[in-house]
Amino acid sequence: MVAPLNEEYKKRTVEHDKWTAMLGDSVERLGEIGDESIDLSIYSPPFADLYVYSSSPRDLGNSRNWSEFFDHYKYIIREMLRVTKEGRVTCVHTSDIPALKQNDGYIGLKDFPGRVIEAYEREGWIFYGRAVIGKNPQSQAIRTHSKGLLFVQLEKDSVWSRPALLDQILIFRKPGDNAVPITPVENGDMDRDTWIEWASGIWTDINETEVLQHGHNHGRASDDEKHICPLQLETIERCVKLYSNPGEVVLSPFAGIGSEGYVAVKNNRRAILIELKESYFEELLKNMRAADAEGGVPTLFEWAKQVT
Repeated sequence: MVAPLNEEYKKRTVEHDKWTAMLGDSVERLGEIGDESIDLSIYSPPFADLYVYSSSPRDLGNSRNWSEFFDHYKYIIREMLRVTKEGRVTCVHTSDIPALKQNDGYIGLKDFPGRVIEAYEREGWIFYGRAVIGKNPQSQAIRTHSKGLLFVQLEKDSVWSRPALLDQILIFRKPGDNAVPITPVENGDMDRDTWIEWASGIWTDINETEVLQHGHNHGRASDDEKHICPLQLETIERCVKLYSNPGEVVLSPFAGIGSEGYVAVKNNRRAILIELKESYFEELLKNMRAADAEGGVPTLFEWAKQVT
């Protein structure tokens, strides 16, 4: 259901040595970033019409249905293709979405990752890989109260039981040749044994509770919904180490409270973060300042905002 559209639209830019934070609409603010200036992007988009995150008409979470969501989302995907360097990738955090009796007329699952893949391919991206993250079904049952995960349902009629919803990191590559090789072994970000574990495509060792907590409660407005699949810091770190070099630029167009930027800066990358919701943006600033290391680097925003 769409929330009342009564939220004032605000824009703001905060520049720091290693990161730039941009308050505002992702489509609009992505337009301020230069062509092929981004080395890697990592983000978790709103999960279609599952939750309402704000009352802004610019919020993708305010879509009436999947058709409206993907009609708007395509503009983000196009802009991401424009700003990404040739041959580089974007990592998109998704999950299947529950179908609810009161909203959808049935109880089941909807293939949100599949629709995201289709949307990306339509805009010219190459679908390149997928990592699946194991989840604890009991923890998920406590958080979501899903009928399919409850012991009582298992014991009453297990035909309604199902596996836990698993996070999926979808990897898309921009066509073209990568001009600067990414060398994680040489950089000291990983070794061959680590690669064997990560290349399995099933990440069972991710700590579900290791999500950005610093000041998070202060960023939640009274009408916020809890995200069904919060993006863990370990997951972000793997994407950063696999698909970027130290000193390169990591973008998140749906930055929330800054998890992707926090991990990027902690791993000696730079970050550009875009967030629409002002309360999240304020927490993002606190988290990014906490991640700052000593010493300065050239201001990022001036380097990357070559508008064409």
